[in-house]
Amino acid sequence: MVRVLRAKFHGLRVTGADLHYHGSITLDPEHCKEAGLFPTEFVDVWNKNSGARLTTYVVFGEKGSRCCILNGAAARTCQEGDELIIASSCEIKQEDLYNHKPRILTFTPSNEIDQILYYNIFKSEDFDYDFSINFSKELNNIDFPSRDNDESVTVKNYVNVNLKNIRRDLEAKGWEIDEINKFISKHMTR
Repeated sequence: MVRVLRAKFHGLRVTGADLHYHGSITLDPEHCKEAGLFPTEFVDVWNKNSGARLTTYVVFGEKGSRCCILNGAAARTCQEGDELIIASSCEIKQEDLYNHKPRILTFTPSNEIDQILYYNIFKSEDFDYDFSINFSKELNNIDFPSRDNDESVTVKNYVNVNLKNIRRDLEAKGWEIDEINKFISKHMTR
């Protein structure tokens, strides 16, 4: 068995901390539904501002509130506005990696969902287990130009995004320079 990522929130901002509430992390149930996180599910929480790391469990807050409230002892690890990464995991057989598609939500500074991504593991010419990050028109309301039936764009090696290669790939798909610039401005730069 391999322990792998199942779902992740990336860049969710802390909206509150309650030292005297039962230990947990309170999240917007609409966000949880999009990622597939369940109430009482254990998650790892990493604070991008302080480097603090902890494990706690999810409780649902008010629907549509965009909340992210650390409770109990976890409240001491953050301040309002800190950016968090929240990840759940599961164990699967190595041969099931090809069918495993973890969902990743990225967020705007006001905790609106910015992108919904999924990780894809596949066999390539170079590796038995290669990796890409995908996002889909259906999932993200991305304003793709109406070209063909291509419903997704793949960003390989996301940590080392090469904008020249992305531009080249989109040009090869027939996108205009203005469309490519708009796409990159909206989805690739921070």
